[in-house]
Amino acid sequence: MRKIADRLISLSAIIGAIGLFAEVIVTLVDVIGRAFGHPLYGSQDITTMTMVIVVFGGMALCDRKGGHIAVDIFERRYPNWLNRSVDILSALLGSVIFIGITYAVLDSAKISVMLNLNTNLLNLPKAWFQWALAGFSVVTALGLLLRAAELTFSGRDIRRETEIQE
Repeated sequence: MRKIADRLISLSAIIGAIGLFAEVIVTLVDVIGRAFGHPLYGSQDITTMTMVIVVFGGMALCDRKGGHIAVDIFERRYPNWLNRSVDILSALLGSVIFIGITYAVLDSAKISVMLNLNTNLLNLPKAWFQWALAGFSVVTALGLLLRAAELTFSGRDIRRETEIQE
């Protein structure tokens, strides 16, 4: 199960990285174009929509690597069982939040399809990016659920193993 999850997380991160590369290219071309009086037409549309892919594409990898913000002031003073319980609850809460994001964005995508909503300049369908965001949110939610299950049943914390390997 972990191997499948890691492949989905990697695919999500690769798609996010491609989005970041596109973001850099669009910004570079737009800035150079502005210097010559010809900015890139639709750069704002591309930048706005690609940011969805960049941010949510990397979200599952961020959790996998333990990159989310954590306040561990008292962690050393708490017993291991309490720290593990907090980790399990936070993973479950994170999963619920990302499932909530998925449902909200899918409802929004239905409205976008119904109203034929597009970006301002390039007329890119907004629903495509909303579906991508929902997909990335599901991958993140599943990764969080798997982490909670691993912590609960085996005591294995994949984030700690990642720290040791690096």
